Amino acid sequence: MTGIRTLARQLDLSIGTVSRALNGRPDVNARTRERVLEAAQAAGYRPNQSGRALRKGRTSTVGLVLDTGETGPMGGDTFFLLLLDQMQEVLSQAGLDLVLLPSRSGGDPVSVLERQVARGVVDALVLTATRREDPRIAMLLERGVPFLTLGRSETPGLYPWLDLDFERMAQESVARLAAEEHRRIAAAVPQRDLNLVEVYLRGYRKGLAAHGLPHDPALELRACASENGGSKLGKTLLTMPQAPTGVVLAYEQMAVGLYSRMAQEGRVIGRDLSVVGLRDNAQLGFLSPSLACFSLDVGALGRALGQGVLDLLAGRRDTAQVWPMPFHPGGSIGPPEGAGPDAPPPGGAV
Repeated sequence: MTGIRTLARQLDLSIGTVSRALNGRPDVNARTRERVLEAAQAAGYRPNQSGRALRKGRTSTVGLVLDTGETGPMGGDTFFLLLLDQMQEVLSQAGLDLVLLPSRSGGDPVSVLERQVARGVVDALVLTATRREDPRIAMLLERGVPFLTLGRSETPGLYPWLDLDFERMAQESVARLAAEEHRRIAAAVPQRDLNLVEVYLRGYRKGLAAHGLPHDPALELRACASENGGSKLGKTLLTMPQAPTGVVLAYEQMAVGLYSRMAQEGRVIGRDLSVVGLRDNAQLGFLSPSLACFSLDVGALGRALGQGVLDLLAGRRDTAQVWPMPFHPGGSIGPPEGAGPDAPPPGGAV
């Protein structure tokens, strides 16, 4: 492959002139720049990207930090594959590439980012699995590294973020169950320290209050964000002294394990326990009865993230967006046993 020295010798130009012409510098004569570009194309010249990045201070690469430990609340089925595909679609149109930066949930998340920042391998970062107090955000703000987050955080500072509307989903989930006269409703959230847990529980509590239902902290249950976690959740629900008649889930795959456990115990979803899940996906389509949950256009979300990165690199750091998810009805909701005009009011019999 022809190098820049060979190209300069063939054109009888200095290496510096050829380099500036290839980089579109305005101090190079237009005719000279045209000669250099034509010769480079004819010779199949490809610039050394590492050296070019050092000179320009850019790598044309965006890094998405992905937790590779316990499955996250948005990690069911092919969520991130679809998301990344559409992000790359948007970024590639601007000449940018997207790379994954794996981060183990059990390790030090800050040290992973510090190494990437020190190496200067990306122009911007996208963080996922945001914590309520997220040290990664604090570090990137201090270093002045461009980034945006998929998920909110209470970490102070000005930075762009995009998050699913967990609060409204929790409120509506409670409302759907309350409409069927459920009065003892549990909420199951991931056991990890994720900000979405606080946001979801805030919506759950608001939903209870809006329908005059008492808040019982014992009904706020933490579970592993997985199918197995859903199975263990089912066992917990069945053995509670005052078992709830409905449960709302802050992680989609919990529903698979919960359905399985209830079937093993001879219970019927929608009759013995009403369930509202989080996000619809292809795997959940095999559940019977169908799961009441919320719909998400993952491709549109990925494109929005890609555009968010472009806005970030253009200097916009103050964008924030809550992504709505419409309710998707299902057969997993039904009235509890004893519901009707003679049932006691919320808070117990009078």
